[in-house]
Amino acid sequence: MRLPWLGNSRKAKRKPSSASIYHTEIIADVLVPERGESVRFFSRKLVRPGKLRGFSNRDLRESLLFGFYLGVAALLPVAWWAPICTFVSTLRRKRHFRKDFARYAAATQAVLGHGIDAQDLFKGHLAAAHRRRLILAAHLVPGRRWLPSIRLEGLDGLREALRRGRGAIVWCDQFTSQTIIGKRALFEAGVEAHQVSVNFHGFSESKFGLHVLNPPLVKVENRFLKSRIVFERADAYQVTTRIQKILKGNGVVLMTNTIHAGSTFTEAAIGERGWTHLASAPANFAARGGAALFAMATLETVPFREYRAIVSPELKPGTGEPASRPAKETAAKNLGLQAGYILLKRDRILEALMLHPEQMMSWSGANRLTERPDESELGNDVG
Repeated sequence: MRLPWLGNSRKAKRKPSSASIYHTEIIADVLVPERGESVRFFSRKLVRPGKLRGFSNRDLRESLLFGFYLGVAALLPVAWWAPICTFVSTLRRKRHFRKDFARYAAATQAVLGHGIDAQDLFKGHLAAAHRRRLILAAHLVPGRRWLPSIRLEGLDGLREALRRGRGAIVWCDQFTSQTIIGKRALFEAGVEAHQVSVNFHGFSESKFGLHVLNPPLVKVENRFLKSRIVFERADAYQVTTRIQKILKGNGVVLMTNTIHAGSTFTEAAIGERGWTHLASAPANFAARGGAALFAMATLETVPFREYRAIVSPELKPGTGEPASRPAKETAAKNLGLQAGYILLKRDRILEALMLHPEQMMSWSGANRLTERPDESELGNDVG
């Protein structure tokens, strides 16, 4: 039985999707000679904005889960948390397998090979998504002192780069622990960071989600940030100016590997025969402004007890170009340098994936974007 206030049944006539419509086209295929690989650059322009929903069925589920996990965090010992998340992740498992598993299996096997157990990986992925919700709840319960062990690696390299005085960009991967634990790791190490985010960062993209579901996550993250830079397409120039100002002031800017906020993104091969999509903005800021660029992955090694936040060595692509060049070649040179950054970032993603693939929230896919009927496989923001 379907409750009437949840909307029409699956057999009823559906309204057209409220998703935004984009026009995506290839800008360039840029060869990185020293790597023998190419990076494809895309432009992504908004053609028709989607209709913002007031409330969705997912909002109801997230609201119930939010209340449930608040109770778990407040009343039960930490030793119970992981088994509870695993159990709750099984309640809708059949539906997830029916709707999402085929694409997930194709993407993960393309990257990691057919030797992996895709079903087991998918079950772990669903459980990790629930642990992400409980991480948030654990930070919101009044009087709860949850003190997991968070090991931050690579801090010395970040501090060395800041001594040069040109700022640093930390390019974060979309692992389930990154949103809160990654920021907390940097904050507890004394790094004051500014997060670039989108307006609908969180669990929902409805009006209800914007005003009710997402603010608790943003509030918790903001405890560990110096500021949040909210990216809107309408004011891209102002956002860019602010980021440049922070970097010139030798600040640290966190960017999540999401392709939806900006107007350009990239595609590169990954693993055995997979393809991944990476934001171009971090590479662009590093290439144009000279800021140091780092990759970051935050992984859960023992659920709710131990975490590992890994800041890579500084990403330094070899340009392979002469020191002086005609001004008309500046744009091409910039793309070439960006492509070098992209491949280095891709390498770091693959290294982290090999450790805990079930914790990755966004898998691009087994096919190139130009071979797909739509963009439904592209990752969402979790910054």
